Amino acid sequence: MGQKLFARSAMLAMLAVLLSATFTHAAGLPTISFGVAEAGQPDQVATSMKILMVLTVLSLAPALLIMVTSFARIVIVLSFLRQALGTQQVPPNQMMIGLSLFLTFFVMAPTFTKINDEALQPYMSNQINQDVALDRGLAPLRKFMLRQTREKDLGLFVNLAHLPRPKTLVDVPTYVIIPAFIISELRTAFQIGFMIYIPFLVVDMVIASVLMSMGMMMLPPVMISLPFKLMLFVLVDGWYLIVGSLVKSFN
Repeated sequence: MGQKLFARSAMLAMLAVLLSATFTHAAGLPTISFGVAEAGQPDQVATSMKILMVLTVLSLAPALLIMVTSFARIVIVLSFLRQALGTQQVPPNQMMIGLSLFLTFFVMAPTFTKINDEALQPYMSNQINQDVALDRGLAPLRKFMLRQTREKDLGLFVNLAHLPRPKTLVDVPTYVIIPAFIISELRTAFQIGFMIYIPFLVVDMVIASVLMSMGMMMLPPVMISLPFKLMLFVLVDGWYLIVGSLVKSFN
């Protein structure tokens, strides 16, 4: 029950953070006030506890954005690219994170649009209640994660949770899907990073062999190989290839 409540609260936090732009079209700005008063009915206490739980989960919103979207794979691959180039802090961390965020929103746009159309907008129009909205909003996110998750990783966490073998993917709990999705994303990101490293590693080996044959033992090969790696990356239009391959990997 607690795991289901956490999943619902997490989904509510994701809706509040990722779709908050919808509220900018409202006629006026809401007024929020906090206070402590004696509860006259038990329902008032329950509502206050729900608000407190939602505020607590909102503090975890950045982690949710990282762990249940395409952000992890993108930022890891871009980090591998920078290390393979050997450019240290170029591009800077702020630019890497910013590019990863915008690519994440680009990749997740169909999922977020579906959540907005099927869950958020009907809930704001009072067509459905909160429970139905959370279930509808969670469904596209689960579908995205399951599409990127290996069956082997999913089976691992099903066994670790001591759950009976699910008949369909609908029967798999969300708290099982999320860690399976994360380790699948890490595996895929490391595979892409390995493929990125190979051509730059070849350049480093060639430069090191040439310097050694010339007897220039004291000259660091990285000082000579860096311009060649940058030239190679520019000539093959590296950013186009890397970003294009990253986005296509989610299809």
